[in-house]
Amino acid sequence: MSIEHVSSSASNDWDRTGLPGWTYHNEALLELEMSELFSTHWQIAGHVSDVPKPGDYLTFDMGNERALIVRGQDNVLRAFHNLCRHRGSRVVADEKGSCKNALVCPFHGWVYNLDGTLRGPAQPRSYPTLDKNKFGLKPIEIEVWMGFIFLRFKPGPQGTVAEYLKPYEAEFAMHKCEKMLPAAGPFSGIVPVNWKSVRDVDNEGYHVAMAHPALHDLYGFTYSDEFYAPGRRVSKGTYGADSGHKWSVRNYAKLSKGRPGLPTERNGLWAYYGMFPNNVFILTPESAQFYQELPVDVGHSVVHGIVYHYPDESREEKLARYLTLRIDRETFAEDIQLSIWSNESMKSSGFDGFYLSDHERGVRLQHDELRALLPVMKLDRAPPGGEMAALNQQMLKVQKS
Repeated sequence: MSIEHVSSSASNDWDRTGLPGWTYHNEALLELEMSELFSTHWQIAGHVSDVPKPGDYLTFDMGNERALIVRGQDNVLRAFHNLCRHRGSRVVADEKGSCKNALVCPFHGWVYNLDGTLRGPAQPRSYPTLDKNKFGLKPIEIEVWMGFIFLRFKPGPQGTVAEYLKPYEAEFAMHKCEKMLPAAGPFSGIVPVNWKSVRDVDNEGYHVAMAHPALHDLYGFTYSDEFYAPGRRVSKGTYGADSGHKWSVRNYAKLSKGRPGLPTERNGLWAYYGMFPNNVFILTPESAQFYQELPVDVGHSVVHGIVYHYPDESREEKLARYLTLRIDRETFAEDIQLSIWSNESMKSSGFDGFYLSDHERGVRLQHDELRALLPVMKLDRAPPGGEMAALNQQMLKVQKS
């Protein structure tokens, strides 16, 4: 897999424009994105340490889809649609929990085994004989990679997670992510923008020096990008014990002395790993985390993630992880404000589109990937909502011919 580095000298060999403004404010397009993008691409749902014992479960919601991940009595992780086969109720209502040896629907009491097969309906004499497999929970594609759990609701273009994330494998293996534990509960928040505006801000480091005082204080101009085409991007910044003037940054750099067993080049490094279309991992010497933005509606997104730590972390590592959280919290608030400004500008009569720097190539590559899958995004004007899906299908056929 080839790596493309950002050049230090500007060139005119690529189109610096981005997606047209209408694609950020169109309900018919969002419906198409949910069906043909989010449902067909892998989503991070959690980590094996979130469901460590038989009977432990985890849920994951995305748009109209509801998933349930459960560890069976045979210790195997399985994923199902979180839908009772009786009336469609959620079989599990909580985000996370544990059951002894079966899942019981809270609506009418249908009972499912941990492997998803139907154990029996409530008041079974009111039904004809039911096939335990046919009326079992419907399975969802699941894969575990480096300890992280991935789901995909429909078959899609990314292949297996292991194949798709092969360029990241060696670096993740150094951190032994599969051995980590949850640092706290999930963090999530609703932001008042289209999901693509969140991703646009996150896909480039050009704004770090100006918009993120804490991050810039930590690793200055050491920030760099690497691109593994298509749909994978790594951003890295390095720091030393003398880094930082801000309190959180200065004390983090002093406490972050390096993880025993972690190669020298990984200590003093924050690395961000993007996975198209909306997933990001962060690896630091003390922790690993993932986050993603998921559409709520055309003008709102939920940003969701979890932080994980080493089971034998030292006091210094724990304190450093706390300071990482402070820096991240400040950075997140700054990014949300930037995404709001960018998102609202696209409704203005004065908006003429993007003109991207070489340091924003990640934005362009994301947009190229979106246009390849949903070619209606190439249009300067939005087609009528009722024609969106059919027109996109026609354009895909022409694109492949």
